[in-house]
Amino acid sequence: MSPANILEIFSRFRAANPHPETELKFSSPFELLVAVLLSAQATDVSVNAATRQLFPVANTPAALLLLGEERLRQYIQHIGLNQTKARHLMQTCHQLLEQHGGEVPQSREALEALPGVGRKTANVILNTAFGWPVIAVDTHVYRVANRTGLAPGKNVQEVENRLHIVVPEAYKQDAHHSLILHGRYVCVARKPKCGACLIRDLCEYTMKET
Repeated sequence: MSPANILEIFSRFRAANPHPETELKFSSPFELLVAVLLSAQATDVSVNAATRQLFPVANTPAALLLLGEERLRQYIQHIGLNQTKARHLMQTCHQLLEQHGGEVPQSREALEALPGVGRKTANVILNTAFGWPVIAVDTHVYRVANRTGLAPGKNVQEVENRLHIVVPEAYKQDAHHSLILHGRYVCVARKPKCGACLIRDLCEYTMKET
């Protein structure tokens, strides 16, 4: 895809939604970290339903440890892989308190050293909590980048690397939110809503729906 078309894509995204945001509800970097860890293989709706009850009770590493793993599982029982996620959260809280003074670290290496935190989660935290112009590649971003021809790649790392090259600097901060929302609501997996797509004329997908 040409640089001119890529620039136009992100220009249209910004015009349609100047301030795209995550749909996860949070009020601190730690709350965001918890929500993102819970969101793996789960919907934002289900995570928000759980954290709406959890955060008023425990929204710091110390408070979550005091709550305990068993009681935490009660709050997240309707989220997939809740036992593994509860264990990782307890381990993460211990590590945050022991190594980072109870604060969420602002470095990729420190974030990825936390239990259950991979590159995508670290990118989300760095971008959304701390304002880094990094791009988190989830299933939606991966699909949109490949389907449209924006940043094709055989795996998420290739797509992330390509996006960092092709996305104009002025749009990098919001890029992954724009792409996630586009993939979640328009460029959906099974039957993309091409007729309602604001970048249809720029997209290189050859099987466009009406």
